[in-house]
Formats: sequence, C-alpha cells, structure tokens
Amino acid sequence: MSHLRILIVEDNSAIAEQLYDYLSDQGHIVDYAENGHRALTLAEAHDFDVVVLDLMLPDIDGIDLCSQLKQQSRINMPVLMLTARDSLSDKGNGFAAGADDYLTKPFELAEVAMRCEALSRRHQLHKSSLITIGDLVINPGKRSVTRAGNIIELSATDYEILWQLAEAYPNAVSRNELVSKVWGDDFPDSDVLRSHIYTLRKSVDKAYDTALIKTIHGVGFKLEAADGKKA
Repeated sequence: MSHLRILIVEDNSAIAEQLYDYLSDQGHIVDYAENGHRALTLAEAHDFDVVVLDLMLPDIDGIDLCSQLKQQSRINMPVLMLTARDSLSDKGNGFAAGADDYLTKPFELAEVAMRCEALSRRHQLHKSSLITIGDLVINPGKRSVTRAGNIIELSATDYEILWQLAEAYPNAVSRNELVSKVWGDDFPDSDVLRSHIYTLRKSVDKAYDTALIKTIHGVGFKLEAADGKKA
C-alpha cells in the first residue's frame, strides 16, 4: 500500500478526528482544514494526493471550493466528496464541479481509505501517460509541451486551453465549453479567449509548416494532426 498525503476538509470535528486517526493509522500523511479558506491555503502550500471534501462548510460551499481547488492548484488533485447530500442532482453538481468520486454519509472508514488509494492510483496512471498528437507531445505530470522535440513555453492559461483541446481530440471544443472549463464561473470578456488562442497559436504553430490548432467556424476549436495550411 502506498502512503498518501491526504487533505481532509470537514467542519464536523468528530468526523474529522475519526478520518484523521484512521487514515494516519494506515500510514498516510494527513492534514486537516475546518473550512474552505484553510483548505485553499493548505492546497497552495502542498500537493496532496487526494482531497476528502465535505460539501457543507461554514464559509465556502463545497461545490464552489471543489471548483476553486481544481482551477487554482498547481496539479490536478483528485477530490473525493464526502457528504450527506445524496440526491442524484447533488452528485451531478459535484461531478460537474470536478469531483473525481462521491461517497455519502454515513460511511465506513475503510471504504474512504480504499477510495483514496484507488483515486491516487488512477491519477498516477493518468499522469504517467503522454499525449501525442502529430509532433506535439504533452506531459501532464510535468505540465510540459514539446513540438518536434522543441520545448514550448506556455502560460498556465494557455496550457489549460491546450490541455482541453488535447483531451477532446479529435473532436472540437466549443468556445462556451472552453470558457467554462478554463475559467469556471468567473467568465472573462469574450476577447480574453480570443487573445489566449492567438498567443497559443503563436507558441504552438507559428514556427512550423503546419498548424495543429484549427478554428471550426460556428463551433469552436480543435487539434488536427493532419498536414494543412495554417488556420
């Protein structure tokens, strides 16, 4: 069994203590946050293997906190939502916010541990897989990008846009979907996406004979590995 670094976000001290003691006894390194602001501070300071997140917090709704953790963290930390909210719509909202798993209360401590370990294994496997599209290679673990063997430096936002296009490949991603996945509810001006697509194309396509980033008029954007003129 691997030893994980786990963040528990739970305002119920009794539940938090049970989780903390059980997971620590399993050999995991456990940190605890009693509210959303503390969780964000800890997530900024440490790269956790799993976040166990209660939805009903005193300062930030757990759904909103999940979105913030996914958008602001340096790495994609798997989130296990642990909550009394058990309706299908609640689960749908949780997964839409970026949750990787969902467990309702009451729960067995052993199941929480097993789900944390499974999430971490799945995440590590995903991180180890390179994405190759034509001569473009994305390393999710290192958040690095190369084309034809050349390192491409991207801003965090440009990388996230490229990642969304790569995950959707060979399909297109609509403008609205890009905005939603990259910026969440903090919708930017429409010119912001256009500006980032411009800088992304400048970095990824300008120095090469063929363009990978294509505009699909009336839809959005996609990556295309086939030869062709620059879009």
